[in-house]
Amino acid sequence: MIVVTTPTGDIGRQLIDRLLAAGEAVRVIVRDPARLPEHVRAGAEVVQGSHGDADTIAKALDGADRMFWLVPPADFHDAGDARHYYLEFTRHAAHEAARREVLMVGVTSLGKGYAGEAGLLTAALEMDAMIESGGVAYRALALPFFMENLLRQAPAIKQGTIAMANDADRPLLTVATQDVAKAAAVLLLDASWSGRARVPVVSPDALTPAAMAEIVSKTLGSTVDYRQVALADFQSMMVERGASPALAKDMADMVHAQNDGIYDAEPREGGLAAETGFRQWCQDVLKPALTA
Repeated sequence: MIVVTTPTGDIGRQLIDRLLAAGEAVRVIVRDPARLPEHVRAGAEVVQGSHGDADTIAKALDGADRMFWLVPPADFHDAGDARHYYLEFTRHAAHEAARREVLMVGVTSLGKGYAGEAGLLTAALEMDAMIESGGVAYRALALPFFMENLLRQAPAIKQGTIAMANDADRPLLTVATQDVAKAAAVLLLDASWSGRARVPVVSPDALTPAAMAEIVSKTLGSTVDYRQVALADFQSMMVERGASPALAKDMADMVHAQNDGIYDAEPREGGLAAETGFRQWCQDVLKPALTA
């Protein structure tokens, strides 16, 4: 039995389809079962609740031997600092997985070994350390910048602009969620591994944001420019949109670390292949999303 968290998210929904297609017994944890597609409700067991809740995670792991773990995005209004959120949300699952000898495949950040403060990324790396300290058999999918982050820019892209606080001329390692789901499925379908290891999953492309904007322009057939936002302005904008001051700072620290090369701090040997290049992702995912 494989337990899947965040089954309605970009990675979780693609992972479930792969696991069900392979004939695996799947159990999902979800706050609102109505958000699940009909084929998932029909083909998987459903445990309603939050996977950060002790009783819910204990119920979900009963009789399970493998689990996909992803900490959901923090509620902008309620979240304190990212470290507290990540560690407290994960604590019960790490304890139960260790106690029941469940293999755990988790989503985290690439960049282990980076010496600076990285906000949300530091929180994810500290989550890994907590999981590993409890003795869980763990594979940490170490990921860079998600291509899907650009989908949040859809209204601006339609107006001809991509606006982020990432340095315009700093190459940024990326990954598509379909490749993350594929990597997670590979590990979850193989129950023979043990111990703890990091598994980088990185696209073959390393592009500056300015170069990404050029590719988006060619894909859409219209000019899309990149506009770099100052970090201080980005942090203030997050607060204006409802983020707590602590979370806004964590997000700004994350972008600063990306600009400072956090993804280059961790060796990528031993990773799983990510086949989706940025150009292909723009054609297959971004363009349909903008023209739907």
